[in-house]
Amino acid sequence: MIRGISRVFLAITLAAVTGGFLPALADPAPTEVKVPGIFLDCNSNQVDVHFIKAEITFVNYVRDRQAADIHVIISVRSTGSGGREYVLQFLGLNGYKGNDRELKYYSSATDSEDTRRQGLVEKLKQGLIPYISDTPMSDFISISYSGADAGRARQTDASDTWNHWSFELGLSGDLDVEEHEKGYEYALSISANRITREAKINIWAFMENEKTTYSIEDQGSVEEYVSLTKRAMVYAAYIKSLSANWSLGGFFDAYSSTYDNADIYITTGLGVEYNIFPYSEYTKRELKLRSKLEYTWRRYDTLSVYGRMRESLLRQQLGVFFALKEPWGSVAMQLSGLAYFHDLSKNHFRGDVELSINVLKGLSVHLNGNYSRIRDQLSLPAEGASKEEVLMELQQLATGYAFSLRMGLSYRFGSVYSNVVNPRF
Repeated sequence: MIRGISRVFLAITLAAVTGGFLPALADPAPTEVKVPGIFLDCNSNQVDVHFIKAEITFVNYVRDRQAADIHVIISVRSTGSGGREYVLQFLGLNGYKGNDRELKYYSSATDSEDTRRQGLVEKLKQGLIPYISDTPMSDFISISYSGADAGRARQTDASDTWNHWSFELGLSGDLDVEEHEKGYEYALSISANRITREAKINIWAFMENEKTTYSIEDQGSVEEYVSLTKRAMVYAAYIKSLSANWSLGGFFDAYSSTYDNADIYITTGLGVEYNIFPYSEYTKRELKLRSKLEYTWRRYDTLSVYGRMRESLLRQQLGVFFALKEPWGSVAMQLSGLAYFHDLSKNHFRGDVELSINVLKGLSVHLNGNYSRIRDQLSLPAEGASKEEVLMELQQLATGYAFSLRMGLSYRFGSVYSNVVNPRF
């Protein structure tokens, strides 16, 4: 009896899966009217792709750029007021080749997540209109204009009582308790920013304390080990726009950390930056050359490995920063170096690379890596670190280099359409 019921249940299940559920969940076939294929190229952590697909249903979404008629690149950056700038680049392919455009959408710091994604969807619809206006789909387009709202928006911007200043206060903490381990951590932060096209001012400060107590039982007795880390920093910068390619900056920071043997570090500096490409093209490409000259005064918690309790140092930093985002993928590279004038052998070099390439239809290659050559650990304590300090990461350790590399590839095949969003389970 049970065996017979099992056979009937299996037959019903197979019929439902092969004849019912799969067609319902399969991607829809292209309609007879030519519908543009859209390839969305964006960071899914910053852009709600599922919401876009649910709200904009008059196009086909494809999984590969090679199958698309329009390549849409969405870049997101923070604005001076704490909001976000969304840059939408529309790149025409196939029959739309050469029909490229760029739009921008700005959200405020107080906008909810739903308000931001609604605004982005509306801006995306505006960008798609020119691509469907000459197709049979244009008969279903309806355009409205809220002139009054637009006028109020301009008036609000012109009468900014805060004069482009924005502020943020932050408080966070956590408590973890286990039978043999307990700890807490709290952090305070404050920031003030004023950003215009002519200049920007960044001021921020933070303080964090972390304490963990380990209880270890050995031969009937319990011994406690305490891990305590404290950090605090105040940072200020003023950046002046000199031209479409040049910038000048002044910097100040004060830093304290038990991990770095820093009772107090005070650093001031001047820097200059040249972008070979105009700054207005930052969403597409950047190649920046940067130089900073800094003076730093240090007082250590304990005697340093070089026998100093305090010292004054002059150093220079040089850097090259390159970023490119194209339809075939994106690449970002950074080379930076630092050296102290009193002893040029005390230096630090770091290289970073992030690469993502669409090799061919469905095949992508990703690479992330960085390498640091470290010769500038001037603050290491003379007595070194105990076993407990090493295991609990309470103190910086001497090292000559640091290296990390991550590589991967992905291959995607099957239906090119990705219109369906199914949120079940």
